[in-house]
Amino acid sequence: MSRRNGRFNAICSEIVTQSKDGGNGPMRKNPFCYVVFLLILAVAGVTHGQQWTNNMFIDGREHDFGTVARGADAEYRFPVKNLYRQDIELTGVRSSCGCTTPSIENKLLKTHETGYVVAKFNTRTFTGVKGATLTVKMKWTDNEGIERSGEAQLRVNGEIRGDVVFKPGAVRFESVDQGTQAEQRINVSYAGRSHWKITDVLSRSEDFQVELVQRDRNSGRVSYDLLVRLKDTAPAGNLRDQLVIVTNDRSEERIPVLIEGKVVPVISVAPNSVVFGEVIQGEEVSKKVLVRGKKPFRIVDISCDDGSLKFQTPSKSATRHIVDFQFAADGKPGKVEDKVSIVTDLGKNYGAHCNVYATILPPTTATDVVEKQADDTVSASSANRVIVGQ
Repeated sequence: MSRRNGRFNAICSEIVTQSKDGGNGPMRKNPFCYVVFLLILAVAGVTHGQQWTNNMFIDGREHDFGTVARGADAEYRFPVKNLYRQDIELTGVRSSCGCTTPSIENKLLKTHETGYVVAKFNTRTFTGVKGATLTVKMKWTDNEGIERSGEAQLRVNGEIRGDVVFKPGAVRFESVDQGTQAEQRINVSYAGRSHWKITDVLSRSEDFQVELVQRDRNSGRVSYDLLVRLKDTAPAGNLRDQLVIVTNDRSEERIPVLIEGKVVPVISVAPNSVVFGEVIQGEEVSKKVLVRGKKPFRIVDISCDDGSLKFQTPSKSATRHIVDFQFAADGKPGKVEDKVSIVTDLGKNYGAHCNVYATILPPTTATDVVEKQADDTVSASSANRVIVGQ
């Protein structure tokens, strides 16, 4: 970095030297040097600006869809996490190619919150090798009330096969109650070589059962029905997985099938994240948490690793329980994050979890905390001062 700054200063000095009139009189502008100077400033600003925005994409900025079938639902969500103290808004996203349609989930991000840039591969209207650059724009307001902006670029690639078609494009289970079984069916058709066939269907999860039935084969065309069954032992939560169809095509042997859905839990907690905020060392605070179920239940145990948390639980069986979460800030100053597990009398698969957050402040510095930067965050306005070279 110092070498680049030295080169930058040398060029600026050369521009100033060339703009002097023989060393006497007022400085006048050399048009060519002035343009070069502005270009250097612009490039320097973009380079630094992209760095702080790039850091927010915690899982990287590139995704390869691989080889997908025509009509398949191919979608990838880039997580975007706000690492800074200011609120950051994702204001827009555009794609360099019609083969990919981008969108944004959760545009306004507070500190530590996560949004998503969603890239959808348009497999119904395009075939062949495709790729797109997604440009994400964002803005925030600095401590002086001035609106600032920045952008980041993402990249997606993939190949859309024209000879293999899925109908529908994915296996979707919508909302399935925990403890119940569900099934969905998709059709896989192929047009090409007469001996093409599916040899296997692979799954990384034990929550699915798969049946494959060949429906038709004639003149280089073949059709299969793929039945996917969700087991009643599947855990509660969002489903996002994939099956892999294995064929005898050596050039492109594997084709992914997207699985999406949601298993609705029998037991749920609200809020799912219990935030105690900033607590001065030695003090105690409490929060009320609602634990509810689709049928009556009794809370058997509530536990976590942090000894500063205690819980007051009712003993009767009911569909709704109000639990008192008590936090004693007896530990060392700093952040406290823990996962709380709730066990019920319905069985080990019918419990719930929630996350707890707090920050313990030393008594002597409690009044100064507003002016201090959190240990694991960087000020977005400080990043902007780097951008503009202040």
